[in-house]
Amino acid sequence: MVTTLAALAFATAACGTPPGSPGTTTSTTVSTATSTSASAPAKLIKVPDVSGMNHQDAQNAMQRAGLYNLREVDGTGQGRALVIDRNWRQTGQDPAPGTEVPADAVITLTAVKYDDR
Repeated sequence: MVTTLAALAFATAACGTPPGSPGTTTSTTVSTATSTSASAPAKLIKVPDVSGMNHQDAQNAMQRAGLYNLREVDGTGQGRALVIDRNWRQTGQDPAPGTEVPADAVITLTAVKYDDR
C-alpha cells in the first residue's frame, strides 16, 4: 500500500503542474478567415457554344472553360440517361452561348441520340 501511494505521488509530480494552475502559461492562437468575395466580384466565365457537337466533346469544352456543374437532358423528352456520351449529339444548351456566368452555375446540355429521328 505504501509503495502504491509513493508511486502515485511520484507520477503526479512527474506530470507537472495541471493546466490553469498558478505558475503555468497557456498560449492560444486565433486565426481568422478573410473572404475576398465581399470586396471582389466572382470571376465570370463565358459559356462556350457547343451546338451540334458530340455530347462528350461538349462536356469537355464546358470543363475546359471552367464550368463543371453540368446537367444532361434527353432532348426527345423520353427521360433517357445519357450513358455513353459519344452516342449523343447536342441540340441545345442553357444558358445560351456567350452568356457570362459564375463558375458554379448549372449548365443544361440537351442532346439526342444520333439514331433518333
